[in-house]
Amino acid sequence: MTKWAQSLIRISNYEVETLQKRLADIATRRATAEMRIAVLDAERELETENARACPSSGRLLEAYLGGWKTRRDTAQSDLHAAESEETGARDALMAAFEELKKFEHVAEATRLSQLAAAQRRESAAMDEQAIRRAARAR
Repeated sequence: MTKWAQSLIRISNYEVETLQKRLADIATRRATAEMRIAVLDAERELETENARACPSSGRLLEAYLGGWKTRRDTAQSDLHAAESEETGARDALMAAFEELKKFEHVAEATRLSQLAAAQRRESAAMDEQAIRRAARAR
């Protein structure tokens, strides 16, 4: 394999690895946002049950729900941002994989072409030797 092909493949592999790490980070952020939403929803249910059980805390429920909605909207916004970024990162990773495969294909085709050329040269040299031997034998 030629040096230029090795360099291109190495650079492409680095790009793929970088995008895979980025995608993993995004997935972690998405999972964190989903967990925050689930926790907020569970807390809301708990506070609603407490308000039903104790009439005095029921008056505070409306204020709590206002704050809860704000925190949930923020978490939901973070989730949507992570999902959008994840889609873009997946597309970039797919493109990087395709580019890597193209470079690997070109490198393999170049290697096979060089191998075929070497075999043709060797065959021609052997044919030339056979012709010389035949000429000497006459």
